[in-house]
Amino acid sequence: MKNFVVLFSLILLFSDCGGGGVSGKGGSKKGFEAQPENMVLINSGSFEMGSNDEDVVWAMNAPLRRRTTDVFWMDQTETTNLAYRTFVAWTADSVARRALAAAGEDGFVIEQEDEDEDEEYPPLNYKTKVAPSGKKDVAEDHNRALKDAGYYYSKKESMGKKNAIDVRTLTYEYQWVDLYQAAKAKWDPKEKKYTGTVTDMNGETTEIVDRSSFIIRHQVLVYPDTLVWIRDFHNSYNEPMAVSYFSHPGYDYYPVVGVTWEQAKAFCHWRSNHAEEKRYRNQYAPHSYRLPMEVEYEYAARGGLEGNLYPWGSLYNTNKSGCYLANFKPQRGDYALDGFSRIAPIAQYEPNEYGLYDMAGNVAEWVYDAYDENSYEATHDLVPVYHRDARPNDKNGRKRKVIRGGSWKDFAYFLQCGARDYEYQDSARSFIGFRTVRDAFLPGQKPVK
Repeated sequence: MKNFVVLFSLILLFSDCGGGGVSGKGGSKKGFEAQPENMVLINSGSFEMGSNDEDVVWAMNAPLRRRTTDVFWMDQTETTNLAYRTFVAWTADSVARRALAAAGEDGFVIEQEDEDEDEEYPPLNYKTKVAPSGKKDVAEDHNRALKDAGYYYSKKESMGKKNAIDVRTLTYEYQWVDLYQAAKAKWDPKEKKYTGTVTDMNGETTEIVDRSSFIIRHQVLVYPDTLVWIRDFHNSYNEPMAVSYFSHPGYDYYPVVGVTWEQAKAFCHWRSNHAEEKRYRNQYAPHSYRLPMEVEYEYAARGGLEGNLYPWGSLYNTNKSGCYLANFKPQRGDYALDGFSRIAPIAQYEPNEYGLYDMAGNVAEWVYDAYDENSYEATHDLVPVYHRDARPNDKNGRKRKVIRGGSWKDFAYFLQCGARDYEYQDSARSFIGFRTVRDAFLPGQKPVK
């Protein structure tokens, strides 16, 4: 376990290096992807998806249905504070460099002419504020430029004399092609163009012009909401968690919490960009990282076992020695009976048959699907997904996203493989985190001659 976490930290810290970046092992053979680090290959198959026991909360939202999944890679563990902090640091560095470029600081530019970004757009040295040219007398100018750009908290908002990053400036900007809206467009053979409308992230609907109409642009504040520890538990002492849980290195290998579904999606986009290999001759880039679909999460949680109640296969939540098999709330008022009063570090309990840790308990996890009580009735039986894009201004009913696995504060029912719940995509909780998956390229059969 020690070697595993050390290796994972090195991968994150050197995510800009060549090869597989944050997730790859280097080059791959023609037509095949590299083995991703710390991910498990889940082969395709079919299974009975849904509740295998009494519906004690009377949710009636998970009837048994046979479903089929494709092959995919899944993270062995939940995304850690260290991993997400790397994402936040990258965003902070990007914001700072743009602020310096806008202020005309020597050595910083916005438009890239050289393919080697680090040469023309170098990372900021936060310790010395030394300019790329090596001049050490520009630290004061750097600080002034960053203050003028609103990168630091104002003197009124800051504590002490040190400059502190204003986390409200840490915005990650990204874009994607909305294939769902593109698929609804109609081709006009006379006009030789697509007709119809598209809706952007602001909820504004416009006529389709060309392919650019389907490129959706979005901005997400990436810093976790550390006040969830106070907000989620009234009259409970959680100040140390609010102050230290995300930022202190002692919590590096704990699951990140306080992130919304939208922030988790932004992390997946960032990780995809860093993991993508350059397309050399006879070599192809891997698929992008994303949140798991609900069917993938349950299929992976079951670990290849049919009809099992929990990921570990037993009908009980303790082993023969009486030790609990996950981090949850075993008894009324007794959170520490399983070994941890709140969140546990990753991989503290035995993995399931696929080698996946904490597929039940510790933190509940965001998945890609929108939540609806009757979605099982509406989705296909081949890799089902209930897709519904919700804009920031939409009503809460459209913003419900599925969460899976149960958490450290939940009772055993929510740890069941078939149990499902929801949270709003723009809400953050002290008991919800996430892990990523990636579609897999596998060798196929040779064509018949």
